[in-house]
Amino acid sequence: MKTKAKIMIVDDAEMNREILMVILGDEYEYVQAENGRQAIHILQQDMNIDLMLLDINMPEMNGFQMLERMNKFHWIDEIPVIMISSEEKRDIIERAYILGAEDYIRRPFDAFIVRRRVQNILNLCESEKIKADGL
Repeated sequence: MKTKAKIMIVDDAEMNREILMVILGDEYEYVQAENGRQAIHILQQDMNIDLMLLDINMPEMNGFQMLERMNKFHWIDEIPVIMISSEEKRDIIERAYILGAEDYIRRPFDAFIVRRRVQNILNLCESEKIKADGL
């Protein structure tokens, strides 16, 4: 039996974390963090995260600072990140991709798009792991 993928949701708004878990349903296991600092602490304990949904605007450590830290420790190579934000400015979105985000989802959330993009990234990562193991 296949184990559930583990998704970390990093957002300072509890309501946003709850909405994402409702949208994605019970087919995933969830880990929650209120900001980048808390997320890093969790990752230092358990790197077994299949995907991260990461907000940009948070206190203590924002999403960009979190991506920078993930790059520094090469965690970005192991954990795909989808940025979540209401921000629509091209330079902000571009910066997220430059820092290693795999995708970008705008708020307010469209349930179909959230589910599809999460599943697409997880499928892509699984395919890449299979190819890497086969080499």
